[in-house]
Amino acid sequence: MMARHAELAELQLPDFGMPTFEPEIPAEVYRKRINQLLDEAEDDHDFLVIYADREHSANMAYLTGYDPRFEEALLILNTKNRDRKPLLLVGNEGIGYTEISPIKNLLEIELYPTFSLLGQPRGGRSLQEIFESAGIRKQTDVGIIGWKHFDGRREAGLTYFDHETPSYVVDTLRYLVERTDLHNSNPSLMGVDMGLRIFNEVEQLARFEFAACFTSQALRNVLFGLKPGMTEFEAVELMGLNGLPLSCHLMLSAGPRAFMGLPSPSMRKIGRGEPFTMAYGVWGALNARAGWVAESAAELPFDIQDYVEKLVKPYFEAIVAWYEHIGIGVTGGELYDIIHDRIGDPFFGVTLNPGHYIHLDEWVHSPIYKGSDIQLKSGMALQVDVIPATGTPYFTTNIEDGIALADENLRHEFATKYPEAWGRIQARRAFMENVLGIHLKPEVLPFSNIPAYLPPFLLSPHQAMRMAD
Repeated sequence: MMARHAELAELQLPDFGMPTFEPEIPAEVYRKRINQLLDEAEDDHDFLVIYADREHSANMAYLTGYDPRFEEALLILNTKNRDRKPLLLVGNEGIGYTEISPIKNLLEIELYPTFSLLGQPRGGRSLQEIFESAGIRKQTDVGIIGWKHFDGRREAGLTYFDHETPSYVVDTLRYLVERTDLHNSNPSLMGVDMGLRIFNEVEQLARFEFAACFTSQALRNVLFGLKPGMTEFEAVELMGLNGLPLSCHLMLSAGPRAFMGLPSPSMRKIGRGEPFTMAYGVWGALNARAGWVAESAAELPFDIQDYVEKLVKPYFEAIVAWYEHIGIGVTGGELYDIIHDRIGDPFFGVTLNPGHYIHLDEWVHSPIYKGSDIQLKSGMALQVDVIPATGTPYFTTNIEDGIALADENLRHEFATKYPEAWGRIQARRAFMENVLGIHLKPEVLPFSNIPAYLPPFLLSPHQAMRMAD
C-alpha cells in the first residue's frame, strides 16, 4: 500500500462566507477575568500593576477592554481588598477613550499626564503619591505585569522586568517597597502552561473566528487577484481592509525584499517570476502565505524548477501531519518532533517554534518546542506557523492560519451561541477532509477562510496542494 503523499492539483476553494454580525465580549467576562487574576495572585502579592502602551496592550485590553491608543496606561489591582476598585491611570487623550471599556463603571479612572505625549500639559499627582494612596509601601508585595517574562534559561527569572515597563514605573515601586518584594508576574497572564490568556471563553473564540474571517479573506483576495505589474500598494488594495486593530504591521513584498520576510509594501512593481510573501494580522488572527508570482515551475529560474518537489511537497506533508496530530492532550514536544522529523534538515531552515498561542497579540507564548511536555487543552487558540527560511534561491513556502481546540462541551456552546460562525467552521473542516485530505480530530476548529490552502504559483491560484493516496 502506497503512503499518502502531497501533490499539486486543480482545486476549487469554496466561499465559506463572512460574518454578518460582530461578537462582543460582555462585561461579565471582563469581571470574571479580573477576579480570576486576583484569586491567583492573592496568596503571593498584595498588589498587581499592569502596564500597557500602544505596542503591548493585550494584557490590559484582556482585563478591561481598554487599550491605550497613543499613550501609556497602568492598572493597579489590590489583591487583598476586593472592595477597592481597580485604578486605571491614563494620559490626556485616554480619558475620553475609557468609555470604550465595558466595565468602566467598575474602575476608578485617574488622569496621569506623564503618560501623555511629549509637550502636552502635565500636572496632577506624582506616581509615588498615587502608589502610596493605593496602599503600596514597605512590606507590601507587588507583581508587575508588562509583556514579557524570563524563564531562567539565560536571564534572572522573576526578578527581571521587560523593557516595555518603563524604568520610572519600576524605579518608583523599588523606592517604595523592598527590592525582594517586587516580582515579574507576567506568567499569571502569559505563562506557557497556566497563563489565563491561553484559555479562551467561547465569546473570545467567536471573536477570534470573526477576526480570522477578515484576515484570511484579505489574503484570499490577493491570491486570486494578483497580477504582474501591480505595485505592492495595489496588491494590498485587493485586501479590502476594514480597519480592525492591527496586531502587527501588514507585510507584503516581492522580489529581493521578499527574502527579508517582514517588509511593509511599497510602490515597487511586482514582476512575473518573482518571490512573493504577505501576512496580515489583527487582534486575534493572523494569516500568511508565500510563493512565486508565476503560473508554473517553468517560469522559475532553471536551477529551482523542482521548487514543489524539493520544498513545497515535504513542507505541506509536515503541515498536514501537524494538523492531523494536534488535539487535546497532545504535547508541544510531539508537534515539534512531527515537524522536525519531516523537515528538520538544515535546508528547510525551520528554527522558530512550529506553532504558538495567539490572542489579541500575534504571539502570546509557545508550548511547541523540543522536549515540551506541556499538554494542549480545550479553549486554547493556536497558529499553524512553520516558516522555512531556506536562505537559498528556493525562497520559502508558508501556511499560517489560526485554529482553536474545543472539547465537546465547548463545541456545543459555540454551536449554540454562534451558529453562523459554527457553520463556517464545519464547512472548513469538510473542505480540509474531503478536498485537501486532511483528517482533523473533532476538537480542532479551523478559523481561516483559506484553511491550509497553499498554491505555490500565485498566478495559478486554483492549483494548490492536497494529500493523495
